[in-house]
Amino acid sequence: MQTNLADFIKNTREGDEAEAILRACVHCGFCTATCPTYQLLGDELDGPRGRIYLIKQVLEGAPVTQKTQLHLDRCLTCRNCESTCPSGVQYGRLADIGRKVVEQRVRRPLADRVKRYVLKEALPRRWLFTPAIAMGRLVKPLLSPSLQDKLPPAAAPGRWPARSHARKMLVLEGCVQPGMAPNINTAAARVLDALGVQLIAAPRAACCGALRYHLNDQDGGLDDMRRNVDAWWPHVSGGAGAAQVEAIVMTASGCGATVKEYGHLLAHDPAYADRARRISVLTCDLSEVLPAFEAELAEKMKGRATGRVAFHPPCTLQHGQQIRGKVEGVLRAAGVDVVLCADSHLCCGSAGTYSMLQPELSLQLRDRKLENLQATGAQQIVSANVGCQTHLQSGTDTPVRHWIELLDQALAGG
Repeated sequence: MQTNLADFIKNTREGDEAEAILRACVHCGFCTATCPTYQLLGDELDGPRGRIYLIKQVLEGAPVTQKTQLHLDRCLTCRNCESTCPSGVQYGRLADIGRKVVEQRVRRPLADRVKRYVLKEALPRRWLFTPAIAMGRLVKPLLSPSLQDKLPPAAAPGRWPARSHARKMLVLEGCVQPGMAPNINTAAARVLDALGVQLIAAPRAACCGALRYHLNDQDGGLDDMRRNVDAWWPHVSGGAGAAQVEAIVMTASGCGATVKEYGHLLAHDPAYADRARRISVLTCDLSEVLPAFEAELAEKMKGRATGRVAFHPPCTLQHGQQIRGKVEGVLRAAGVDVVLCADSHLCCGSAGTYSMLQPELSLQLRDRKLENLQATGAQQIVSANVGCQTHLQSGTDTPVRHWIELLDQALAGG
């Protein structure tokens, strides 16, 4: 794709990156076949190829309109197109660059600005979000149906293991997960404890930065990333009397996809570039840790797994991190009858804050996904990201939870 970038972005760091991505695109259109919004809307501008053209025009200085913004807003950033693209176009990075420019050029309506401000300021703050969730549960009947859908039933976090092990790994507590599904990290800690690994959390680490970054507050998102690098570094370097860890484990695939990109996103910051790169290298999804323990898990799980389970792989796992088959492999090794549904590569519609900003499209995608999941005959659904779990659970009575909770319950004899 030939480009002629405008002066405002030409020869800048983001301009050079965008130009390289644009030039990799060969207009083939394979990406449209796996784009969820193109499948729903049938509009070329609501598919990756069309959005790439829009971003190209924006970066070349063409007028930017609310229509441009709408088509970019409708993108889930599921990155399914990246998995499909034969040319390796890094669409997700291009979308971030294009959206930032459009956000600066087009003033949103007041209601939209207020909603986005509340989301980016409230959700990343665990100390604010967790009490808000608890309060919401108390007044749930008074809330709108859409807000009620966002409130999962209260769940106890369970016991965090007290034993110490020579092998130690860090875990990110996150921002919304402690309030919505607090048992996920404790379940991961208990499973790893049973396998001789101690999971620890750095108190100062919080939101991974994805929420603000993808709501076009990229500076705020980068600040969140820097805070996490500072919080984890003593454990990574073994300094300041901190326990040294061998890995940073992510139980939410959305966070994992972002933390693995810290090295790239902070490469321009001389104070953080080297440390951020090291953090990204050490970061792994929980499904990348447990395959080394499959034989031991199989022994411990003998006869304890019953019933069919459907696994919904989040987009941030299978497209963002390019991790496929690992969760299913761990579950099958543990004796679980796990299946994938038809079109398992497609997004469920959660996509971070997308379900709150584009509810109509989000619900259509959710209902399509649930129809396919229920066709498997599974008695429960498991996933690897708290957003997907909450979104799917809002549309079904079939239990939806994190896959590590399934192993934890079975190991405990439940």
